[in-house]
Amino acid sequence: MSQIWWSLPLTVLVYFATRRLAVKLRMPLLNPLLMSMVIIIPLLLVTHIPYARYFAGSKILNDLLQPAVVALAFPLYEQLHQIRARWKSIISICFIGSVVAMTTGTAIALWMGATPQIAASVLPKSVTTPIAMAAAQSINGIPAISAVCVIFVGILGAVFGHTILNLLKITNKASRGLAIGNASHALGTARCAEVDYQEGAFSSLALVICGIITSLLAPFLFPILLRLFG
Repeated sequence: MSQIWWSLPLTVLVYFATRRLAVKLRMPLLNPLLMSMVIIIPLLLVTHIPYARYFAGSKILNDLLQPAVVALAFPLYEQLHQIRARWKSIISICFIGSVVAMTTGTAIALWMGATPQIAASVLPKSVTTPIAMAAAQSINGIPAISAVCVIFVGILGAVFGHTILNLLKITNKASRGLAIGNASHALGTARCAEVDYQEGAFSSLALVICGIITSLLAPFLFPILLRLFG
């Protein structure tokens, strides 16, 4: 299938235009990723252009995701002195957060009548996409559905995460970063890095630790949840 030459410049143009608008108006709902989807998806539907063709033309952006995630480790490195001093609390917070994220999503899915396979796909929703897809596959879930859940949760965290923390009067930067990184993986972490350097560092840390915990616990936790709520 041939690619579309203008998909890359259009994607970049829409993203930076919506980002500039978000910075100017300071409205959480104007998240650049969300707004880019709102603009580009209807455009593809109206023009009857298959997503595969559009994606082929802007594939380089997808290839840059991995080094972009790795780049998040730099602020983490600069906060190592604080991490060493708080490592017990950080591990405990990430462990509890991961278990709660897996349990609540799976329990709600089963309670609403989802099949075990769909529930298994929902379970790893709060970790980054490659880990979520691998974790879902290990418990007979559908990786593609897991990827959609991850994107949805990430957008919610990036759009509403800081608003909720502000309403709860949580001002500690480490706490804010850990909370959003725990719940909203890379998309939330990117938003944290825009707001505050230290928040971004702790969110990156939560992103990594929660991914490891989820991948290790998912095969053992899912059968228990299925027995309790299925």
